[in-house]
Amino acid sequence: MTAPQEPIAFRQQRYAVPPGATDLLLVRHGASEAYLDGTLFPLVDGHGDPPLSAEGKDQAERVCDRLAGAGVAAVYVTNLRRTAQTAAPLAGLLGLQPLVEADLREVYLGEWEGGIFRKMVAEAHPISLRMAAEERWDVIPGAESAVRLASRVRGAIERLAAAHPGQRIAAVTHGGVIGQALALASGSRPFAFLGAENASISRIVVTADRWIVRGFNDTAHLDG
Repeated sequence: MTAPQEPIAFRQQRYAVPPGATDLLLVRHGASEAYLDGTLFPLVDGHGDPPLSAEGKDQAERVCDRLAGAGVAAVYVTNLRRTAQTAAPLAGLLGLQPLVEADLREVYLGEWEGGIFRKMVAEAHPISLRMAAEERWDVIPGAESAVRLASRVRGAIERLAAAHPGQRIAAVTHGGVIGQALALASGSRPFAFLGAENASISRIVVTADRWIVRGFNDTAHLDG
């Protein structure tokens, strides 16, 4: 009599990045210096350009510690110095020269640039409340439209993916851009992923036909 065969077991498998895909770590820059009422930040191409605060510099070191062994093959920054300052410890440790992708710069805030945005939000200005309710930046006078922001963020990420197939890379960028990237990847409402913490890590995997959300607002390296 033939002994009964054991059934084949199919266990759950861990996620694996598809061959040829780009594993993109989106790092929000560290905390920048406070806006002092009436004293605008310096502007670069119309965008406020504050440096990192002391807290932000500490956060940059923590990001470095977290990603030191993560297999990062390239580090990208924007044309705003808070991203370059955040990336510097990691790039230095890995022996990489940060590459500039200007289209990952922060949302353009029109008449509220230079730090004014922070004040208006803190004071619950009616336009800031409308912005949040309608999930649109361009209710701010002169600010960037949703269509323009989505287009430049999509274009930037597609360029990074084309340059780094099969690699993991880190892009140090901004909260509004991270929110837009994850909204594009997930098909969510525009502000669903807004609010990534300073020096947090979010993650998307970019394949030839889709973007896959793998993480949002990871701050484990900042705890304690």
